[in-house]
Amino acid sequence: MSMSTRALREILHRAGNDTCADCGAPDPDWGSTSLGVFICLACSGIHRNIPDVSKVKSLSLSHWEDHEVQFMAENGNERMKSKYEAAVPVYYYKPSHKDCQVLKEQWIRAKYERKEFTEPGNKFTYEEATRDGALMKMGRDNGQFLSRRFVLCEREGTLKYFTKYDAKEPKAVIKVDGINATFQPEKIGHPNGLQITYLKDYSTRNIFLYHDSGKEIVDWFNSIRAVQLHYMKVAFPGATDAEQTEGFKKRWFTLDQRRLMYYKDPLDAFAKGEVFLGSKEHYSASAGLPAGTYCNGAWQHGITIVTPDRCFLFTCETEAEQHDWLKLFNDIVNAQMSPQEHTMEAWFKHRH
Repeated sequence: MSMSTRALREILHRAGNDTCADCGAPDPDWGSTSLGVFICLACSGIHRNIPDVSKVKSLSLSHWEDHEVQFMAENGNERMKSKYEAAVPVYYYKPSHKDCQVLKEQWIRAKYERKEFTEPGNKFTYEEATRDGALMKMGRDNGQFLSRRFVLCEREGTLKYFTKYDAKEPKAVIKVDGINATFQPEKIGHPNGLQITYLKDYSTRNIFLYHDSGKEIVDWFNSIRAVQLHYMKVAFPGATDAEQTEGFKKRWFTLDQRRLMYYKDPLDAFAKGEVFLGSKEHYSASAGLPAGTYCNGAWQHGITIVTPDRCFLFTCETEAEQHDWLKLFNDIVNAQMSPQEHTMEAWFKHRH
């Protein structure tokens, strides 16, 4: 074993260098001599495609010059992450080693080639109020892909698509807060294949898309995530992490008309559970929890929602939040129910 190989092995044992700087895969066996990061074999292939930015070498098979070893020692994964990932937006999807190639490639290019995340206050393309462009969409009947115009609108919180570019009316309008977008290259038969899943009339629908440009499809994906996060903040200003029973686990709550839905994570597509809030004849919301409720000490600000079927117990972190949520719940319970809401209540009872 040469001196340089031994020195590299020692540097690898430092905190952060034992996993790939880009996808988190364990035991990286490659290094970028120009960026000072340790990476896995798969990510090294992507780095090799951007030779102006990254020069890669195998830790065990390549010859390393002393100055290169020195450079790796001075930098390393933690230090370079603090530089190249200084300002990654909260909604931006950071791929893991289990994710598909297009996600990893665009993450690496965004970090090192485009330097999107080095400066705080950067204007991200994912945060533009409207994204409008053509994507290849699979037809429902014949499985053929045809170019369709898609428009993502932050103000409306919708994704629309049009069968003709100049069509006045969209073929579909999908509420972004109900979308689950995932890359499915094998299923779609294209390396940039994106699946959009959403609920329509209480049943699950899928749209299969791709774009020949990896950057374009990943930009759409992160734009959808940006709008989802924006929509939650704007539509539900009171949507703090509230607590739910069974030991009060932290959950993200949203209220849509009379449906109170709770999620494990704010960007999850489908709720873990939901509560229907009907009118005051059969529903009520009050401060406090039933006597004897185990409340692990820290959570004082309880709310009990009584429905015809069961009681739901929540706690809030502060008295102000408890007050805000209670006012919201009572406003709903005191309002007259529309015919549509009666239908929804019946559907709820039938489903649960």
